[in-house]
Amino acid sequence: MEMEWPGCLDEYEKLVIRMNTPRVVIDNAVCSTATLVKIDSARKQSILLEAVQVLTDLNLSIRKAYISSDGRWFMDVFHVTDENGNKLTDESVLRYIEQSLGTYNSVRTNGFTGLTALELTGTDRPGLLSEVFAVLADLQCNIVEAKVWTHNGRIASLIFVKDVDSGSPIEDSQKISKIEGRLRNVLKGENDIRGARTTVAMANVHTERRLHQMMFADRDYERKSFNETPTSSPEVTVQNWLERGYSIVNVECKDRRKLLFDVVCTLTDMQYVVFHATIDSRKDQAYMEFYIRHTDGSPISSEAERQRVIQCVQASIERRASEGVKLELCARDRQGLLADVTRTFRENGLNVARAEISTTNSDMALNVFYVTDAAGNALDSKTIEEVRQRIGLNNLIVKETQTNYTKGDDTESAGVGGAMLLSLGSIVRRNLYNLGLIRSYS
Repeated sequence: MEMEWPGCLDEYEKLVIRMNTPRVVIDNAVCSTATLVKIDSARKQSILLEAVQVLTDLNLSIRKAYISSDGRWFMDVFHVTDENGNKLTDESVLRYIEQSLGTYNSVRTNGFTGLTALELTGTDRPGLLSEVFAVLADLQCNIVEAKVWTHNGRIASLIFVKDVDSGSPIEDSQKISKIEGRLRNVLKGENDIRGARTTVAMANVHTERRLHQMMFADRDYERKSFNETPTSSPEVTVQNWLERGYSIVNVECKDRRKLLFDVVCTLTDMQYVVFHATIDSRKDQAYMEFYIRHTDGSPISSEAERQRVIQCVQASIERRASEGVKLELCARDRQGLLADVTRTFRENGLNVARAEISTTNSDMALNVFYVTDAAGNALDSKTIEEVRQRIGLNNLIVKETQTNYTKGDDTESAGVGGAMLLSLGSIVRRNLYNLGLIRSYS
């Protein structure tokens, strides 16, 4: 398709835009089990994150990926499937991918216009979410969308609200101050040593991208002691390849949707640039290898920095991989619905580890909760059924039990994320081969 140019651009400006506009090719013929999405582009800061974000926002699974940054050029290929594990055949989806990835700047937000965004971070505790929703209901705030993550004793939430009476964003400075103050008091509780934060922000943000930034800024990756690493943590190793000036990050854990997005978010937030990477998934296991440098061009320079990278990458995987029972609530939306539901959870000893709140155009609430007992352990079926009886058997449905994120016993693939250092030439040749630019990399 011929690119249309504004009349004010001269030939040099057109050339610059052509050079910086990614070239996107979608191929359904090469692989029998996945659709290949190939991207060639001039390298720029965060370009990998932008590409992965577009694919994950469509709820696509990235089964394999090969990333290579050669000088000032960025080339990668993603093997993707839909939610059911099939190749992509919907023409509208394929066109959207091409248009989104093939623009000069492909950054997307969630597009929650006409809403006020509340950012909350603090110390997690059983029943906290119930108290937050009760405060918002009391202050006549209608919750339209929200996402809540908990990890390592901390909570981060991004809540999009509007005024109950007017249906408009909340812009009155006095009311905003009152909301912030009351929520801050709830988040502080009695034992919040690190401190709680409540902020009214712009609504045009990418929710999950922002949640990663909030939890990273809140230092949820920190352990109580330097050597404390939970046995259920993903396996992450970091070592330097000083001859080539790279640090190599290897990750092995259970595969899941949005895994690559979560890890790349954190590496980007930590000011690292991914120059080469290989991502693979076999059965239910994921293996990722990243060749990174700091934005100033240097590799990891100390043991403390190496440990910090390990902890931060582990945290990025664990935030979304909350254990617990997945409950789906589908009911007619009304003022105070979330406050009532989460109060019922609290009264029956259920703790919300993660939540996704949404409202349809037809005023139906579609909410997902991942719940455990107060100690973070699995719930018994009797307790769950009692809660369903109180809320409504047809409204609250048990969907699945979450599994953890540790690596399995699949020894066949153990070497993919291992510690062996490959030569840079081999990495680049392999990635160019997978991009279809050379015939062999042996």
